[in-house]
Amino acid sequence: MRRGIIAAFLAVSTFAGVYGLAASLNLTTDSLGAAETTVAACQAGTLTATYTSTYAAGLPGYQVGTVTVTGLAATCYSKVYKITLFGAGNASLGEATGSTPTSGTSFAATFSPAVSAASVTGIGVVISG
Repeated sequence: MRRGIIAAFLAVSTFAGVYGLAASLNLTTDSLGAAETTVAACQAGTLTATYTSTYAAGLPGYQVGTVTVTGLAATCYSKVYKITLFGAGNASLGEATGSTPTSGTSFAATFSPAVSAASVTGIGVVISG
């Protein structure tokens, strides 16, 4: 069962990468060592996805509520995006979806509810359309 889920996740991830998304993503994860990179056709330049963690007494601990993507080219304006925060075993901890802006070089995606920063091992960004 677990192998089947992992195989399905890898197949979907591979399809998303081939289908095309933000070209040459340069992903960073607030001093954690992992990131997902997806390459695509809407731009030739590098995108950078980062997050900052804030303290949440309710956890207690630090949480991720917003991921900022910078380096957006005009060719990726008004496209649908999905940003995923991954945890151990590439498990999805949360997703934020929306549309890229119609101008500017950056956008922010909000996660609701916020995700425990200690659990985040990677970020995945998909821009399609």
